[in-house]
Amino acid sequence: MQEPLKKIKETRPLIHHITNWVTIYDCANITRTFGALPVMAHAPEECADMTRISSALVLNIGTLTNELIDAMIFSAKAANEKKIPVVLDAVGVGATKFRDYMAAKIIDSVHVDIIKGNYSEIAKLAGEKAQTKGVEATSINADPRQIARELATSKSCTIVMTGKEDMISNGKKTFVVRNGHELMGSIVGTGCMAASVIGSFAAVNPDHCDAAKDALCYFGIAGELAAEVSRGPGSFKVNLYDEIFDLSDEKAEKMMNFEEY
Repeated sequence: MQEPLKKIKETRPLIHHITNWVTIYDCANITRTFGALPVMAHAPEECADMTRISSALVLNIGTLTNELIDAMIFSAKAANEKKIPVVLDAVGVGATKFRDYMAAKIIDSVHVDIIKGNYSEIAKLAGEKAQTKGVEATSINADPRQIARELATSKSCTIVMTGKEDMISNGKKTFVVRNGHELMGSIVGTGCMAASVIGSFAAVNPDHCDAAKDALCYFGIAGELAAEVSRGPGSFKVNLYDEIFDLSDEKAEKMMNFEEY
């Protein structure tokens, strides 16, 4: 057993976020609860320097502006030079042309190691007909596993598609993760938090496909455990943090629910 959670807690990797203002507090907290260290530096004047002392970079375009995109590209170039993982959460791609253009600009300007999104966001990036309702997924008329594999191959990266079942592929191997609970969709921010968790796991595992699979399994397991002792969204969010704090590799290994294709 690789014990990724133990490794995160022992090495305490610094995870630099350039993320959206709606969920920034949640992303910081979830990173810290898993044992990594969060930092949020958005200013173009310092963002690259912050990336240079970090172990992973998480980008989230949920509340994008031109200046923010510039900062993301500055930081991602620094991450590429340092050879640390770059995670892009393509929030809301498919909702507006501006958002579609900016996501493509990032992907074309730098190497993104892990591209994450819901089914319609990833389908849109792959050139499929898909529209996102705000930041919520809509149905797609294509096989998500095929979309993930083909996009991962074309972009030389790991693709993460989140939904009722999570799809992770690097083009050579593909995982389907079934951990999680419907209450995770009842609060704002769990998708953004998932990107932070993926960044934390990728910081300690150079196999980004395995890292993303482990991250979503562990996060989903915590959601399952929290749901057992929650009455609704409010108590669930508190219990989610507590279950992550109490989680161990041994406990998670027994509950991991995934298949490899």
